[in-house]
Amino acid sequence: METTSTFQNIPTDKQLRVLTEARAEFAERGFLGASMNRLAARLGIAKGSLFKYFGSKEGLFAKVFDQAVDRFSEGLRQARDETAGLPLAPRLERILDEGTRLVRQHPDIYRIYLKMLNHEDFPLRERFLSKVRALSTRFLTPVVLQARDRGELPPDLDPDLAVFVLDAVLDRFVLAQAEPWMAAGLALSLEDPEAARRTARKLAALLAGMLRANAPNPSPPEGTPLGIDPLR
Repeated sequence: METTSTFQNIPTDKQLRVLTEARAEFAERGFLGASMNRLAARLGIAKGSLFKYFGSKEGLFAKVFDQAVDRFSEGLRQARDETAGLPLAPRLERILDEGTRLVRQHPDIYRIYLKMLNHEDFPLRERFLSKVRALSTRFLTPVVLQARDRGELPPDLDPDLAVFVLDAVLDRFVLAQAEPWMAAGLALSLEDPEAARRTARKLAALLAGMLRANAPNPSPPEGTPLGIDPLR
């Protein structure tokens, strides 16, 4: 449901406070555990006002989530666009660094994403997670295509596969800092930004090298056993 005109017509500072408190409620308790009664009490308003503003708890969450996506998207787009003239590796490094910065600056937003990703089950979950992945694809595709057009990547590289890999690594890199048990041996934590920067630099160089080396190999002649070079 779209935010009602009633919410749009209240003062901007009050809109900001409502969304800030709602974000904290969803981050702390998840969608299912969040309470409109508790939120109204925190805001010092009647619960009915929240329903006038957003129609339902789902409507409120949709507003909070859309605002969060816009905030993250703006930061990542800026990192991408400001590095448009750089080679692929430093460009990816800047994007990885920006992802870390955004999560450190907006921990509530990332906690909501993690709860929805790992723990929540509600009607809007699939829609919102699909939106995140679609936005990430649209964000990363120009990075791959521009590197390919500059000759940094093989001309026959599949851009969809490359974007899939970059999206997965960016997501895991940030996740490993928020949840260090997911770091698989890397010393990553949101409390250690310098370690994150060092890892981002190495990871970006590794990704750029992998994509450069990923020119598809021709299929072996029919009947050739896998792993056997027919030219030997």
